[in-house]
Amino acid sequence: MPVGGRGLRIAQVSPLSESVPPRLYGGTERVVSYLTEALFAAGHDVTLFASGDSTTSARLVAGCPRSLRLDPTCRDPLAHHVTLVHEVMRRAQEFDLIHFHVDYVHYPLVERVSVPTLTTLHGRLDIPDLVPLYRSFRHVPVISISDAQRRPLPWLNWRGTVHHGLPSGLHRYHGAPGGYLVFLGRISPDKRPDRAIEIARHVGLPLKISAKVDAADREYFTTTVKPLLDNPGTEFLGEIGEAEKGDLLGNARALLFPIDWPEPFGLVLIEALACGTPIIAFPHGAVPEIVEDGVNGFLVDSVEEAAAAVARVDEIDRRRCRETFERRFTAAHMARRYLALYREAARPATFAGDQGSVPWKTTS
Repeated sequence: MPVGGRGLRIAQVSPLSESVPPRLYGGTERVVSYLTEALFAAGHDVTLFASGDSTTSARLVAGCPRSLRLDPTCRDPLAHHVTLVHEVMRRAQEFDLIHFHVDYVHYPLVERVSVPTLTTLHGRLDIPDLVPLYRSFRHVPVISISDAQRRPLPWLNWRGTVHHGLPSGLHRYHGAPGGYLVFLGRISPDKRPDRAIEIARHVGLPLKISAKVDAADREYFTTTVKPLLDNPGTEFLGEIGEAEKGDLLGNARALLFPIDWPEPFGLVLIEALACGTPIIAFPHGAVPEIVEDGVNGFLVDSVEEAAAAVARVDEIDRRRCRETFERRFTAAHMARRYLALYREAARPATFAGDQGSVPWKTTS
């Protein structure tokens, strides 16, 4: 495809936790937004299934009136997602391909439709509870957001890896660094903001922290992080919107990414690169697929190594950071890679065999 000279009819199915794009913090829904807009700009007929407060050039089908995380009346997010998936399946024949971004909630229903589907897995996969579930649905075609993400479940029906991308004009290049370090993301033991504060204290530079605090992480914030915010030079900004993010990242001397978990991707990494800001990161998960040691940042294994890297950060050419983004991590590049996988999923050869009405199902 395209079919008969037209673009593909594509359904993008987003989680409902945040709007598309999110007003504040949000990774998956932000990526869905960038992908949807890039596909629409390329001439494809895109329908976005998302919360009703989403903004898109595509056709919007609302799965709920507003994003669930910021809706105080929402008590059961799963109920809304089940309803969303039901509506997608009811309308499946309207599309050439359905692209899911909602983890596995749709899996029991996918076998009932003949339309090809792909599912991008956005989260961590090293959770034991996931193993029996994915073994039951190992035939469902899935896409990883990094090669590292696949390691716990290498036997899934992987169809490709597609790194995230941002619109090329979203963040402007900042050639002159400011005098502070930045931590941007989520307050959690996995993200280790406490470690970022320790690094900044070691080098004597101010640290700006912009992060959301989920209910599950509030105790960690209260007991571990909040007492450290009294350190001189440490400034906690809370959540910020997209409009403020570029200047916060671009004016920083470096982004600190001192994670302590197998990060599936790390959207803030490419946001920093788009601004020309070097990265100092611990090499877990997908980080080595994004950070080129000595080129657009430094990979470190301890607070002491991170402090030493801060002292050397002027060795990193900020223009090369931006060039890395433009070469590998734009939304247009992401959309081209997804389109190649869409066309592969919809090839006539995939419909051959004795697999009945399930075009993507493979023998095991």
